[in-house]
Amino acid sequence: MSKKLVIVESPSKSKTIEKYLGSDYKVLSSKGHIRDLSTSGKYGLGVDLENNFQPKYTTIKGKSKLVDELKKEVKKSDFVYLATDPDREGEAISWHLYDVLGLKEDEYDRIVFNEITKNAVTSSFKNARKIDTNLVNSQETRRILDRIIGFRLSKLMQAKTDGKSAGRVQSVALKLIVDKEREINKFVPEEYWTIKSIFNDFESELYAYNHENLEVKNKEQADEILSKLNDKFKVESVESKEKLKKSKAPFTTSTMQQLASTKLNMSAKKTMSIAQKLYEGVELSDETVGLITYMRTDSIRLSDEFVKATYAYIDSTYGKEYVGYVKKSKKTENVQDAHEAIRPTSINRTPASVKPFLSNDEFKLYSMIYYRALASLMKDAKVTSTTIILDNNNYQFKSNGQVLKFDGYLKVYCDYEESTDEILPVLKEDEVITSNDIVSDQHFTKPPARYTEAKLIKEMEELGIGRPSTYATIMDNIKNRGYVILEEKKFKPTEIGIEITDKLQEYFSHIINVKYTANMESDLDKIADGSIIWYNVLSQFYKDFEPALDKAFNNMEKKEAEKTGENCPNCGNPLVIRNGKYGKFVACSNFPECKYIKNEPKEEKVVLDCPNCEGKIVEKRSRKGKVFYGCNNYPKCKTAFWDKPIEEKCPDCGSQLTQKGKVIKCSSCSYKK
Repeated sequence: MSKKLVIVESPSKSKTIEKYLGSDYKVLSSKGHIRDLSTSGKYGLGVDLENNFQPKYTTIKGKSKLVDELKKEVKKSDFVYLATDPDREGEAISWHLYDVLGLKEDEYDRIVFNEITKNAVTSSFKNARKIDTNLVNSQETRRILDRIIGFRLSKLMQAKTDGKSAGRVQSVALKLIVDKEREINKFVPEEYWTIKSIFNDFESELYAYNHENLEVKNKEQADEILSKLNDKFKVESVESKEKLKKSKAPFTTSTMQQLASTKLNMSAKKTMSIAQKLYEGVELSDETVGLITYMRTDSIRLSDEFVKATYAYIDSTYGKEYVGYVKKSKKTENVQDAHEAIRPTSINRTPASVKPFLSNDEFKLYSMIYYRALASLMKDAKVTSTTIILDNNNYQFKSNGQVLKFDGYLKVYCDYEESTDEILPVLKEDEVITSNDIVSDQHFTKPPARYTEAKLIKEMEELGIGRPSTYATIMDNIKNRGYVILEEKKFKPTEIGIEITDKLQEYFSHIINVKYTANMESDLDKIADGSIIWYNVLSQFYKDFEPALDKAFNNMEKKEAEKTGENCPNCGNPLVIRNGKYGKFVACSNFPECKYIKNEPKEEKVVLDCPNCEGKIVEKRSRKGKVFYGCNNYPKCKTAFWDKPIEEKCPDCGSQLTQKGKVIKCSSCSYKK
């Protein structure tokens, strides 16, 4: 019997959805993209530069068999539903499927759903439509732009520098990091002093003299002020105000990545990987269901159904006084963020109820998403903020305190937000109080902080460069290319990263900059809503780009490789230091004619003497990168341990003891110390 065919992107998603639709439907997966730009044509771009940038596509390596299987299923089916992800990239994948599978207009529909639940999936068929070619054009324009810049600039960098690649957004992100490092290097710390009065249950800090702001620059000034103060302080004013501590909007992709970084210590890549699993579906005791809505979004919109259900949940669980309001977006919503914020698919599916079915990391991320969405619809918290001004010989001291009067959204969200109460004593104006001590402390102004992953994502979002789905890839690229290193979880540019940035700015500052990149994102949005033509955007870009590239190839000085002082044993040319994927190595300067590479002896990390021969037990790595400890006389001696051996023998059997964390155990028997 003929069936309706539904094609999604993810295999795990296809299993979940097929359970919802029943026997009349067959659900298959494209396993992501099936086609990409070819590497044929001028410069290997896969784009006809002389014919309105018409792209040439080719089936991705390893996907031919899958495409053939999909074609067979299409022939056996009455109708095809293209159900790829609800964003521009998903729209483009649907178009590629439509084109490759040879579908006709009356043989297919495009359906989208923002969450993988039975109701959302089945309802999507009622709103079936055709492929939106404007969305496809926008995504494919992005892909062509990235291909041209990526291929052409990367080739330039490889020819002229130690770098391996450059990218339209990647290089702008790297420039932000390099610029920040230069700010830090130029920074000159300035000395300043603080003066505090210490009381039994609070402190107060000097801020003014005769109600004019006061800065204390050095010890001499501090000592002079101290000499004029006594231990009697008059309460000049006590001002208390009730303030609202506003609840946060539900998560977008970038805000989720930022908080996951700071609160859960998760990289953007890891966060998106876990979110993908929560979105695609989790097996619970009685059903398989997606726990969160689609995790690539710029929107803070929540569906009316979710808002209504959550209001009812808040009312019944916490009380009517905790029911809040819907957050409004500060920016104009565009096609890219037409779907919802990231939220749980059901407010009744609490973190505690699904915990048995999730890994530890999945539970942490789901909890954060759940409580953020819940808190966004709860009342603002109320605090009483108090400011006390004290006077001592015309010097004014200030104390600020805060008391939580109504917890509101903090009832559920306090674990993710700093909220400390600093309670001040009850004082009256003109009251005189006595300090226990008055102290001065020396300080120095601090340089700007380097970007953490969270802060860089926030900066990129605020500047309008990149898109939510690209942030994780950008972070990975600049790390893997060796352009940055992480020091105390903060990005620091390497020599190569600085060199790449400087070379690009010398010749491409009109393109590799924040404003141009943000304007390009705006143009891509306009292509998506049909207000401008895609190939006109590419044409204007290429008119700016290609002349600058030609000039760079002709005029940019090639960085000479550092010579080691040795000559190649094969051809006699000087040996030089080169940068490779796994770090620096020594090779012949006559490459590619001579492919000699010097094998440097690896420094072995000796742990202890081998118990079975005269060799040494050293730290090694398996083919999969796992650390183990083995004899350096291998293969003559095959002594090896997965855990680190220590200088002790087992009292029961005499074998080597090993240690993992705090656990010490025998490598042979069941003895544990």
